Amino acid sequence: MALAAKKLYTPEEYLAMEQAADHKSEYFQGEIFAMAGGTANHSMITGNCIAELNFALKAKPCRVFESNMRLLVERNGLYTYPAVMVVCGKVEFAPKRNDTITNPTLIVEVLSPATREYDRVKKFALYKRIDALREYLLVDSEQVHATHFRRADVSAPWTIEMYEEPSTLLDLDSVGGSISLAQIYAKVDLDAK
Repeated sequence: MALAAKKLYTPEEYLAMEQAADHKSEYFQGEIFAMAGGTANHSMITGNCIAELNFALKAKPCRVFESNMRLLVERNGLYTYPAVMVVCGKVEFAPKRNDTITNPTLIVEVLSPATREYDRVKKFALYKRIDALREYLLVDSEQVHATHFRRADVSAPWTIEMYEEPSTLLDLDSVGGSISLAQIYAKVDLDAK
């Protein structure tokens, strides 16, 4: 018995379906993938990151976007919704869109058990194709742990640092600010299951 061919969609079809959908989906190479809902910890950490980044960057020409703003990685066609994005300077949108950014300087993803490996490996490989991207911060939702990837410019190699001490201050050189690991995890109940 032959398997049915997988239905592939154009970016235009995906965007039309996404506009009418009651949930968010990623799009890559013709396929659409439903995004899982988050936990209380995921939501708290995301909110804390947004608040801390907004405070740290209030005098900078940077804008902080939460997960309702879509990202298009133009060089590989990935459409997705990072937990947090920061754009410094002029915000660039996908052609004919005002809901899809193409030039984040910093992306923050909050890791969950279901997405941990995808965000660390496959998604980062796709994000690295964004010329404007200088920093990628992964924040664990089950323990105090952050993985910080950064590069000085598009031709520089990526470096990696990992943090587990709540007193750590993360220097976000690309956006000219810093945030504390303690504030990222403020009011987060890591013992809750």
